Amino acid sequence: MQSKYVFTETDSAAVLSALVSGYEKITGRTLLPADPDRIFISWVAAIITEERVLQNYIGNQNIPSRSSGADLDSLGELIYSFKRPGATHARCVMRFILSEAQRTSILIPKGTRVSGSGTAVFSTVEDKYVEIGETFAEVEAVALEAGYIGNDLLPGQINVLIDVDNILYYTACENINTSYGGADEATDEEYYSLMRSSLDAYSVAGPEGAYIHLAKSVSTDISDVKALNDGAGCVAIYAIMSDGSSVSDEIKDAIHTACSASNKRPLTDLVTVKDPEAVEYEIDMKYFLPENADSSASDLENAVNIAIEEYVSWQGAKMGRDINPSELIYRVKKAGIKRVEVTKPIFTKLNDGKDGTVPQCARIRSRNIVNGGQEDE
Repeated sequence: MQSKYVFTETDSAAVLSALVSGYEKITGRTLLPADPDRIFISWVAAIITEERVLQNYIGNQNIPSRSSGADLDSLGELIYSFKRPGATHARCVMRFILSEAQRTSILIPKGTRVSGSGTAVFSTVEDKYVEIGETFAEVEAVALEAGYIGNDLLPGQINVLIDVDNILYYTACENINTSYGGADEATDEEYYSLMRSSLDAYSVAGPEGAYIHLAKSVSTDISDVKALNDGAGCVAIYAIMSDGSSVSDEIKDAIHTACSASNKRPLTDLVTVKDPEAVEYEIDMKYFLPENADSSASDLENAVNIAIEEYVSWQGAKMGRDINPSELIYRVKKAGIKRVEVTKPIFTKLNDGKDGTVPQCARIRSRNIVNGGQEDE
């Protein structure tokens, strides 16, 4: 979001000075600091300043680029007819296994809960039967808690049946795909960005912005989308997640569905969803702590680790973003480090796809971080 717009001055000293000056001009009296009238004027100045702060706040809440929270929601629905995307629940496909085949169908009731050790709880979305003569059945399940918490659980990690009395002859269960699709509610920045891009979606003439908007609307966890010409009548959509990883097959299907509706695209467009080319890089760096720093060595080490994680996220969050060691040095130095020696990565130019090539994105392969100890000035 942009910085707040200042409609009226809120410098309390300036307000007080103007009031005192006006009073002295009208009365011909000079007000000393302890004068009762000056004390009263100071109180009035504080009230006026507070009201001006509220005026600025209210004014900014009527500007979409500077509004927030429920006020931004109201503006989005009024001006753009676009609601804030809510949090979504992670999903997976669960396989429930019986001890042996039965002579009757065995019900797996809707709402049967499963989890992994210390992970999110999932619930089946429909009634499902293990058919006669079969030993297992598969059914979709969704996380009870919305958000990222249920994502990225590998096959077999969701394997604990909570409702143990729900399934007769039960012996085991497991997810057969990696859980996906969980995302938090769109932040104010994400919502405003989607509001702006929604203007492109009014046309079905195939504008680039319309495809990008539709794809990003699938999940707030999608950080970057490119819609490129893939030949006559063909559109290739590339997307990456907020951590720089490739989108899952399920998210690809959701993007394809969102962008392929006949009232959203030209009937002559063939839409495909593809992965960008991953360009791997390594981090090999050594850093030195300043002597007599205000922070402890342990705190500085933690700050460096956080800075590196933020760099990795930033580097991989956008297609065509060049691999830039200067950004790494800047972030680590900002954490309070005296000096940084970076051997890898080296600066590498990445394609953004505008020249007809497949867009590229940076992906971390390995990291070797060495603490070189303390140095004096």
